[in-house]
Amino acid sequence: ACIELINHVATNNHLQFYCSTDKIIDERAKKIHGLSNNFLKKFPTFAEQVEKFLNFINTETLIIHNAEFDLGFINNELELMGSKPLQNKFIDTVLLARRKLNTRVANLDSLCKKFSIDLSARKFHGALLDCQLLSEVYLELLGGQQANLELVNLTVDETGPENKKIFNKNK
Repeated sequence: ACIELINHVATNNHLQFYCSTDKIIDERAKKIHGLSNNFLKKFPTFAEQVEKFLNFINTETLIIHNAEFDLGFINNELELMGSKPLQNKFIDTVLLARRKLNTRVANLDSLCKKFSIDLSARKFHGALLDCQLLSEVYLELLGGQQANLELVNLTVDETGPENKKIFNKNK
C-alpha cells in the first residue's frame, strides 16, 4: 500500500492491492497481518500488478518505516522479474525516529503511542492503515504542524520535492 502526501499532509490518493503467492504463510505471520494463502490466491501476482505500483510512486520521494527491509524485499521481487531496482529517494522513519528521539525503540506501535496517535482501528498490521499511521508519525517527527526539522543524514532526499509517497508492504 502507498498513500500520497503533499506538503506533509495525506491526500485521498492512495494505492493498495493484494498479491497471490506460492509461499506458505505460517500461522505466526497470519496472526500479525491476518492474511492467508486461501485469501490471497484469488488476487493477481505482484508481477501482474507491479506497473500500478511503479506508476503510483513514479519518481517521488518515499517515506518508509524500516526502509532497508522493505526496499530489499521490493527490489528482490523486481530483480526476480528482470526489472531494475527502485531508484527513488527515500526517508527512513526508523532512522529519523531513532535520531530525533534518541531511542533504539522505533517500531510503529511505540511511536504512535509516544505521539498519542489512535491505534484503535489496528487489529492487524495492514499495509494501508500502517501507511496512514506512519504519515501521522512522520508529521510528528518533523515537528507536528510546524514541520521544520532538518533531515540531513537521515535521508537520501536532499530536501527534495514536497510531494512524497508513504510505502509499506504487507509483512
